[in-house]
Amino acid sequence: MAAIILENLVKSYGEVEVLHHVKGEITDGELVVIVGPSGCGKSTLLRMIAGLETITAGEISIGGKVVNTLEPADRDIAMVFQNYALYPHMSVRQNMAYGLKIRKISKDEIDRRVNEAAEILGISQYLDRKPRQLSGGQRQRVAMGRAIVRNPQVFLFDEPLSNLDAKLRVQMRLEIRKLQKRLNVTSIYVTHDQVEAMTLGDRLMVLNGGVVEQFGTPIELYDRPETIFVAGFIGSPSMNFIPAQSMAGTVKLGNGAELSGGVDASGPLTLGLRPEHLIPDANGPLRIVVQMFEHLGATTLMHGTLDKTDIDVVASLPGHVSTDPGTVMTFSAASENMHIFDNETGKRVVK
Repeated sequence: MAAIILENLVKSYGEVEVLHHVKGEITDGELVVIVGPSGCGKSTLLRMIAGLETITAGEISIGGKVVNTLEPADRDIAMVFQNYALYPHMSVRQNMAYGLKIRKISKDEIDRRVNEAAEILGISQYLDRKPRQLSGGQRQRVAMGRAIVRNPQVFLFDEPLSNLDAKLRVQMRLEIRKLQKRLNVTSIYVTHDQVEAMTLGDRLMVLNGGVVEQFGTPIELYDRPETIFVAGFIGSPSMNFIPAQSMAGTVKLGNGAELSGGVDASGPLTLGLRPEHLIPDANGPLRIVVQMFEHLGATTLMHGTLDKTDIDVVASLPGHVSTDPGTVMTFSAASENMHIFDNETGKRVVK
């Protein structure tokens, strides 16, 4: 187990810089999720930590030791990939043992580690099967078992659940979380799925265009996003954004509606409201013209537009709600649930 420190990491391909001075510290035993849209640089960053990509500038240290020039095999890490990367001609036992065998670990020790990992992962009964005889979830457990038997300082996960169906993904991410807590190994997990990130990570590093937008706990990112990008990326359904002006302790919207809770700022701003924070209120200032409903069982998503504008708004309502398209529903929002951002910088306006 070991802490990981990323210090001003830069990655360039020729003249194109794809990672821009990435900084962060992952503490011993912590699970950090690197999350962001496709092409933001998250897998590149993971591969730099693993030693599979060269570092253009900056420094990576693992367990207090700078590893920039170390080969992947010398970094004491284990990586779990999206495509499992199992040897099809080998049994489960042989796949899990192979890395130890080439390191000339004794047979008794290999057997002990493989049996122990298989017991932890619930795959003991499959040790003599070939990968083609296993389901996707079972293959992923084998891939994780192969990493566990290494007893590494660090686990690296590169979108390991992308090939699984939705129900199995939920089950597997819970198993990964329980497993990481049980083993207490420092771990970095890459995903583009913000729900997966929120449920797995002790902290999240949100990347956008090779830049760290915010690095904090899931609740910090949800309750107090530092940028418009983080606000829109974290949370499902996504946050609503409405052009606004702040004046005299109120926020004035383009259609003339006013909400209490302004900030000490002038000029055009963006008001962010999460769908679950829109409260039905007969006297509320937010008038929304209904377009359609999505009935999800315990909740209903109402899709509409802000009255007298073409701005799309989504509200998350408890239970079963329905009315005719074109109906106007009115809402209010508590000032503590209002997020205000500067239009030019995209950054949060402190309040």
